Amino acid sequence: MAKKNRRTTKAAGGGAGPREKGSGEKKGRGDARKPENTLVEWGKSLAIALVLFLFIRTFLIHTFVIISGSMEDTLLVGDLLLVNRAAVGSQVPGTSWRVPGYSTLERGDILVFDPPHEDDLKLVKRLEGLPGDTVEMRDKVFYVNGEAQVEPYVQHTDTRDDAHPWMTWQQEYLVPGSSNGTYSPTRDNWGPLVIPEDRYFMLGDNRDTSLDSRYWGFLEGWRLEGRAVLVYFSYNKGSLRPFPWLKEIRWGRIGDFIK
Repeated sequence: MAKKNRRTTKAAGGGAGPREKGSGEKKGRGDARKPENTLVEWGKSLAIALVLFLFIRTFLIHTFVIISGSMEDTLLVGDLLLVNRAAVGSQVPGTSWRVPGYSTLERGDILVFDPPHEDDLKLVKRLEGLPGDTVEMRDKVFYVNGEAQVEPYVQHTDTRDDAHPWMTWQQEYLVPGSSNGTYSPTRDNWGPLVIPEDRYFMLGDNRDTSLDSRYWGFLEGWRLEGRAVLVYFSYNKGSLRPFPWLKEIRWGRIGDFIK
């Protein structure tokens, strides 16, 4: 009776060995695949994040840095802006298609755009003339459709009134009979000009130092990049102190909505 029990015990013990070995082999193969699966998942996550970033930057939100004083005191050198691209629409990269914006452009909007006079340059100005408007300036006062505009945001710093050779483009758009055969536009005295369809007239708030539509002409609609809506960071870019982006932060401007 005891001999039979020993055989049963031996058989049971012998069966346990192969099962443990098989279990160890499966566990080893799983450990080998785990790093590979982790890398694949990381790769997918990064690819999705990159696609989302490009989509948001191309069609929804963009950023812009102020590097000149043409919009002072509304915008200062060193202001970093959040730009709403969806508001005005944006062009599909590599195509001539443009996604329409969800809002209508209004006089007074501050817009970022690609100017016609220089490649690889982005500017920010205020929209002051819409398609079909008649615009002119008399002794620094800006008129739209014969009415003087109230512009509390405009700044004047120079009493001179200089002519500029670029302004000759205006002759083509003069109101008929307004020049009496001669036309000599200057920075503060020009027009009246009729704005064609799908063209816009842009001016800087720092009116005496701004290189704007007075000089390089009307802006085509497809050149618009977005509406500036918020100052998300600001620092004194002209400071001589080291690390001005850290030591010369304009805390009071951060989070200001742009008007």
